[in-house]
Amino acid sequence: MRWSFANELSKPESKIIKRLERTGRLFAFLREIRGELFDEAFQAELELAGYKPRGQEPLPPAMLAMVTLLQAYTQTSDADAVLCAEMDARWKLVLGTLGDDDAPFGQGSLPRFRERMIAHDLDRRLVDRTVELAKKQGGFGWQVLKAALDSSPLLGAGRVEDTWNLIGRAMRHLVEAVSQVTSVPVETIVAENQLTVVGGSSVKVALDLDWDDPHERRKGLERMVNEASRLRSWVAARAGDTAKQPPLDQALADLQRVIEQDTEPDPDGGGPRITPGTARDRMPSLGDRAMRHGRKSKSKTFNGYKRHIARLLGTRMIAGAVVLPANRAEHEATGVLLQDIARHGDLSELFIDRGYLGAPAVAELDRGGRRVRCKPWPSRNRGRFTKEDFDIDVETGLVRCPGGQTVQAKGVHRLANFGRACATCALQARCTAGKSGRTIAIHPHEALLQRLRAERRDPVERATLRQRVDVEHGLARIARIQGHRARYKGERKNTLDTRRAAAVANLMALQKVMCEAGR
Repeated sequence: MRWSFANELSKPESKIIKRLERTGRLFAFLREIRGELFDEAFQAELELAGYKPRGQEPLPPAMLAMVTLLQAYTQTSDADAVLCAEMDARWKLVLGTLGDDDAPFGQGSLPRFRERMIAHDLDRRLVDRTVELAKKQGGFGWQVLKAALDSSPLLGAGRVEDTWNLIGRAMRHLVEAVSQVTSVPVETIVAENQLTVVGGSSVKVALDLDWDDPHERRKGLERMVNEASRLRSWVAARAGDTAKQPPLDQALADLQRVIEQDTEPDPDGGGPRITPGTARDRMPSLGDRAMRHGRKSKSKTFNGYKRHIARLLGTRMIAGAVVLPANRAEHEATGVLLQDIARHGDLSELFIDRGYLGAPAVAELDRGGRRVRCKPWPSRNRGRFTKEDFDIDVETGLVRCPGGQTVQAKGVHRLANFGRACATCALQARCTAGKSGRTIAIHPHEALLQRLRAERRDPVERATLRQRVDVEHGLARIARIQGHRARYKGERKNTLDTRRAAAVANLMALQKVMCEAGR
């Protein structure tokens, strides 16, 4: 199961490498360092995944791992990867198969190997190996690690649909699933349940509404919801216990979810209505259930995921990556990324944006003596005194207002309420409009926030914080390799895709550093 290859270049290989001096230099670099990247120790790790192709001779996992890198670099599908391994001399150079007519792997081997990589977290180890290789080659300082975190949108691969089409598609999926389980023809299920919106060319054609008439839209929605209810009752009666097993359980859950997330009782009567706004965890696609609505800014939205990376500043290396649904807050990725960084040494400074600031792990780093650099959350109060105008003693909980009054913060949430003092204060109009007086909450990370506010006013500290721009360059590099749209469905598969893109980005950076150093 070990991938064995010659280190010395053959004449055909030398000829190909010479032709790659201007373009495609990464192919030549992968040929050069494949023995170091996939050394004996790493190949042993890959073998522990227990991968055995179906109906084929055992394939070296290290070779398939190299194929996943080539796929990421060239953005090649599994079918095209087989063709490239058969016909592209550059792929054969890297895989050590020059002179062979057939690809050393089949198309089905690649998705099965990716499943094993996911099961054993080997995509993370692949990124680790590129960083370890950079350490070994030198040229970087690793004694003290500085890292930065950031994220960018990754558009989902699933089809995004509105409420009408989501309900209609969920009903069609349920009809097909129950037909498969009960052997009742689809046509019979449709007829028995009087389903008028299933089976046509589209839901909206089947409804045949005057979409400009609000009354007709309400009646159309009521008709769809009633048909969905009849179908669910029929399935419960005919399918019995099999309704709790795949594929019926998922189809029933999907139909219930899209109705609950997108509709509500009309407060004016007359049946259901489409819920105003967007549910916080709304599922916009049945093709990829993990996709969610996200925001690039207040005015720009997208559907899919966010890819998060951790970049080691000053090394051009990406230490870790993870993909989460687009509606998940940035700070939810912090723990995973910090674990990725810790695999390569002790962290001394962390550069983040405000989205990651709420993570408990960030405050723990600060308390542990690691320097956290970030813009603080803005203080707003509609032109009145902000929290920054109050003197807060984090240790004692004493809060002194601009008017000179001091109050002790109390309770679990450490709230300081000035109450009666505000009523007689000459600065009340500039502080609060509330009748119960001004209240200041001491944040659990208040000491960190106070330091960040002070650093924001320091030109030297602001200049230091701008080092974080390096992680944005890393995200741009990954976007050029991976693209802006997800290749797979589901966050874990897209995490693998992002990690292999990160590994390729690291290898490209290492190649450039070694070239500049003349090695």
